[in-house]
Amino acid sequence: MSHFEETLERLSRLSPKRLALLAAEQQDRLNAVERAAREPIAIIGVGCRFPGKVDDPESFWRLLVEGRDAIIDVPPERWDVDAYYSPELMTRLSMSTRWGGFIERVDEFDPEFFSMSHSEACTTDPQQRLLLEVTWEALERAGLSATQLAGTETGVFVGASGADYFLMMKYPPPRGCLGVAMSILANRVSHFFDFRGPSMMVDTACSSAAVAVDLACQALRSGTCQLAVAGGVNLISSPVATISASHAGMMSPDGRCKVFDERANGYVRSEGCGIVILKRLSDALASRDRIEAVILGSAVNQDGRTGIITAPNNAAQRAVIQQALRNAGRTPEDVTYIETHGTGTNLGDPIEVESLGHVFPARPDGKPCALGAVKANIGHTEAAAGMAGLIKLVLSLKHRVIPPVAHFRKLNPHISLEGTPFTIPTSAQPWSSDGTARVGGVSSFAFGGTNTHIIVEEAPPPEPPPSGEALWTRHLLPLSARREQALREMARRYAKHLADHPELSFSDVCYTAATGRVHFRHRLVVNASTCEEAREQLLAYAERGQAPGALGAASGQRPKVAFLFAGSDSLYAGMGRALYESEPVFRSALDRCGELLSSQLDRPLQSMLSTEGAPAWKDEPAFAQPAVFALEHALSELWRSWGVVPDAVMGHGAGEYVAACLAGVISLEEGLALVAASGRLMQEQTPHGAMAEALRRRAGEVAFRSPRIPMLSRRNGSFMAADFVPGADYFGAEPCSPEQLAAGVGMLSSQGYAVLLELGPKDALLQQARQGLPDSTWQATAALASLAEGDEGGRTLSEAVARLYVAGYPIAWQGLSPASRGRRVPLPTYPFQRQRCWLSPDEIRQLPQDEDKGA
Repeated sequence: MSHFEETLERLSRLSPKRLALLAAEQQDRLNAVERAAREPIAIIGVGCRFPGKVDDPESFWRLLVEGRDAIIDVPPERWDVDAYYSPELMTRLSMSTRWGGFIERVDEFDPEFFSMSHSEACTTDPQQRLLLEVTWEALERAGLSATQLAGTETGVFVGASGADYFLMMKYPPPRGCLGVAMSILANRVSHFFDFRGPSMMVDTACSSAAVAVDLACQALRSGTCQLAVAGGVNLISSPVATISASHAGMMSPDGRCKVFDERANGYVRSEGCGIVILKRLSDALASRDRIEAVILGSAVNQDGRTGIITAPNNAAQRAVIQQALRNAGRTPEDVTYIETHGTGTNLGDPIEVESLGHVFPARPDGKPCALGAVKANIGHTEAAAGMAGLIKLVLSLKHRVIPPVAHFRKLNPHISLEGTPFTIPTSAQPWSSDGTARVGGVSSFAFGGTNTHIIVEEAPPPEPPPSGEALWTRHLLPLSARREQALREMARRYAKHLADHPELSFSDVCYTAATGRVHFRHRLVVNASTCEEAREQLLAYAERGQAPGALGAASGQRPKVAFLFAGSDSLYAGMGRALYESEPVFRSALDRCGELLSSQLDRPLQSMLSTEGAPAWKDEPAFAQPAVFALEHALSELWRSWGVVPDAVMGHGAGEYVAACLAGVISLEEGLALVAASGRLMQEQTPHGAMAEALRRRAGEVAFRSPRIPMLSRRNGSFMAADFVPGADYFGAEPCSPEQLAAGVGMLSSQGYAVLLELGPKDALLQQARQGLPDSTWQATAALASLAEGDEGGRTLSEAVARLYVAGYPIAWQGLSPASRGRRVPLPTYPFQRQRCWLSPDEIRQLPQDEDKGA
């Protein structure tokens, strides 16, 4: 019997009710697959470099909304344009244009930041280098730390087609062409960031970047990757392609893309790099990401056979837009703006508008649909063109403004807008809405016939302000860089950003900087309560390298930290109350202790948090001892949730039981039982000998273990041997003396424990140790407290965190600043410390010059 027949046989034995349930289950699975295949994709980060001194989305938007022209003469550092420029194309090596759109400083790079030697950077295609920089910036703008993404299934999809740097090389490239191979472009990004998802370079000429975005969306929907980096890059280092395009009649003689205009006469070549960070919308919402816009759907097709391979196909363009609308689940009437491919050619523009008119006929309600063309501003960025158009659309949706089409004066007579909803804006205009989400489309076509269209919707309404209660009245702004010079520049950028954006919440700024940035060796922490206060500290640090209220240092290796646990000598009313009310980890740990102690105490453990009068239980060891234990245990759990774990522990009195729990010598339940027994015996004023004997009997019921981390012995102030098991005799002995306590702290300092962190109501243990140790002990040791009497604003804790951070400790900022307390907001990106990384003159191939030039 075949498998199919066996399946039919099994189904025939099912009851009608079971068959109906099975059918419903299968339908649910099919529906889930269908939903996943069409799930919207959120754009959560954008980075870009374009002509016109555009180095971020903000400067790009200013250029667009002001309708500026970014085209310039070919810079002399690219090539000697006078040596090639000939409007009449008199020689085989002449070009009909002397203009282009160029990015500044592409010959510069920060090799140290990206783990390259200077020589390797010089022989690496600047397109690879630009992709590394802009990807880093896009991730930072998304509020994502590259460290946290390392090793994840993040995909990289890059559109590119030019290999100018390779064409410049006189000699064969080193390292097996890794520096210039086009296939390496995406791989270079994946390698540096340690991304493990799909990594591919796409070359469909002018639609490369848009096709890369389509592939990234497909990978996200299929589950191939959880996060995607998509974009395109194009740099013009050699005159070869411009010479070729000139002889093909593609170049505009006056170097401008006059899209839709009667003066349209070709395009101008341009450079650019754009990157978007993509996530499934459901994942972005769950992660509380700041969503820039949403890709609803996209499509890719081919012109097929046309008169010549470069001739556009009207029907194919219509088909790809219609398919994109179907994939997006939208109708033509939903779209009110289209960013066209728009190159400014006599052939291409009329065909594109005619195709659009077939898909978007005039609407009964008269609702208009504006046409835009970013190439009119910055020229044709070729393989990156789709990314330039997509980012322009995203920014237009964000600002709800449609920028003007530069250079548009009079409609091309071969274009008719009659019977269409199309308008061509000549000045910036509001993007109106009828109450529904704004939707736009972006087209990207290639001279080889690969067409792409992407449907994009404005971002959903922003999330409400966080409602989580915050302990600290002041906030920590952590900044870091690979070099001190970069850190001071970063401080300057942050100060300017805070001045330019007074609407920002300082807690949001701190949350984003803490959780959405990589933390490097050179570190600065600003401790402030407002943006204005922070700005003053930042400016002072930028100018002088130090500032009141700020901590700055260059850390080396992660410092060794010892946790110190005090006894019940420094109790006060309300100790830990603010933490209990604001920190879920602390509250949960304390409540767990309360549950375990409920049968052994005459009042709830949480009564220790009351601030009403002096604590009546202060002189009641039966309650005070377990209360101190619970407080210090909760503090240790809180610190551990912030990523701070001890390399060694030491305790005094009740605190020694906490230290033993943390070292794995006893369990939490065993520690609470022992400290409760000790407290009862102390309250009953049991003579020491009898008390020690009673404790030994109680401890004899416990299965002690050797410490898993170094633990200081109370007997001699030295570390316990690795195989030593402190048993009943050890915990039944007398508490350590002040001399033994000082000896233990001295041992920690001498063994390289650079941070001594006391977990208790005050810094009582550290103060006792200070009296018994010389000042030299403390010169290389940071003594930090967790709590202080009267500190309801968390200043003691925040100062401890700040000092740990600048000392090089890897704080788990996600635990310290959970998403419930902050929102991701735009902040300055890393200030790369660039230097010239370019081929030397004798390594550059020189094109031969025709002798008959100008004849």
